[in-house]
Amino acid sequence: MCCQGLLLVQKISELYHKISTLESLKPSKDVNSLFTQLVLICSPPPSSPSSIDVSTLCSAVQTMRSHLIKLCGEAEALLEHHYSTILASHQNPLDHLSLFPYYSNYLKLTHLEFSILNHHAPHAPPSKVAFVGSGALPFSSIIMALKYLPKTELHNFDIDPSANAKAAMLVAGDAELSKRMVFHTTDIMDVASDELREFEVVFLAALVGMEREEKVKVIEHLRKSMGGGALLMLRSAYGARAFLYPVVEACDLRGFEILTVFHPTDEVINSIVLARL
Repeated sequence: MCCQGLLLVQKISELYHKISTLESLKPSKDVNSLFTQLVLICSPPPSSPSSIDVSTLCSAVQTMRSHLIKLCGEAEALLEHHYSTILASHQNPLDHLSLFPYYSNYLKLTHLEFSILNHHAPHAPPSKVAFVGSGALPFSSIIMALKYLPKTELHNFDIDPSANAKAAMLVAGDAELSKRMVFHTTDIMDVASDELREFEVVFLAALVGMEREEKVKVIEHLRKSMGGGALLMLRSAYGARAFLYPVVEACDLRGFEILTVFHPTDEVINSIVLARL
């Protein structure tokens, strides 16, 4: 590993130790500051020489990375619950989505995903799509519904009933959108093939299956259950961003045809993988 890579891992390790000793990961000045520093370190500019291949790291760093991803996932869920409550306190929550500090990232990421989807399936927009791991702030499905898929039915799957309850409140005041946004409180592994076959596109959130074995099981379940020709869009990570989110490898997508892999070089964190069954 080059000197820049070693320095990067050292900085990430220092932040990991600070984060892992916090009493709570709920939004606060200290929590927000540490995770902001972490995101900035893990998403260096394209010209930076500190790019890193996490697959080459030693076992101790791999263990730290695995724990850090779980901490990031927990903190992200708490942040989303916090802001979902704030948004729901407004008469028209959809008019205040920009209150969320990373909303612009969601706008860019969703635009990228739609552009990629439209490139590979340009003829007609899907009539029904699924978002797996939609969370308390289902920005991806909301933005997709409002800006890119105005007639599509969007089904949001999350295992957390409180997340779904909060998410549903955000769209309840919009008569048109609330008819197209459906929320399912269930583990995606328990969703039968007769239901999953109805979706032309399935979006899999980055933090569904934080351990590789878990994610592979979810992908395999989707492979067995989705309809032939359906598209699976996944969020992955590349380089130092893989300290924030799990990586989806080509070998994890057995039975799927990988259509494209896109790695962002701006403030968007997640890579995008599109595959066809």
